Amino acid sequence: MSESSSKTNKSTRNRAFIYDLVLISVSAALITICSWISIPLGPVPFTLQTLGILAVMLTVGGRRGTIAILVYLALGAVGVPVFAGFKGGIMSFIGPTGGFLIGFVFGALVYWLLEKLFLKKLMTTPVKTWIFGMLGFVVFEVVMYIVGVIWFMTVYAAQTGPVGLATVMSWCVIPFIIPDIVKMVVAVLTGERASKLIRN
Repeated sequence: MSESSSKTNKSTRNRAFIYDLVLISVSAALITICSWISIPLGPVPFTLQTLGILAVMLTVGGRRGTIAILVYLALGAVGVPVFAGFKGGIMSFIGPTGGFLIGFVFGALVYWLLEKLFLKKLMTTPVKTWIFGMLGFVVFEVVMYIVGVIWFMTVYAAQTGPVGLATVMSWCVIPFIIPDIVKMVVAVLTGERASKLIRN
């Protein structure tokens, strides 16, 4: 490989790195803004947090989306008020609802895996993007809720006392099913259009 070719490849990698960095930063900022739009609803507030996350995952892809979520959570962990209610700090993770924050990472990793295996290959038209985008979102939500509910039950039991699965579902899952479906539809609509502007 010639010296000029090596310099060209290095320059290309640098531009790709900067491009990824900008997309990830903007994505983390979008998730933060969506998190600030919050309505108290029992133990778990209703926010547009998952809308931002799902739209980001479809727009910039599973790899960048997962990193953006990790950046967002890291900012919150060190005290930056990026979470619902303008909260931040490690206590946001330690409380009963902290599992839903951690669930975002697991959900994103599973979405990223599915994207690499078949989702990206199948989302070749707007209709297929709608179908398989929704499928990926449903899997993301299921994983996130499983982690969140298990965490909630464990921490709540340690801090307050045992609580049944049905009770936790009525607090943390059932009230959010319809809103989450709406958010998934909006995320597919926005993500499908925005993804056309992103270089993979």
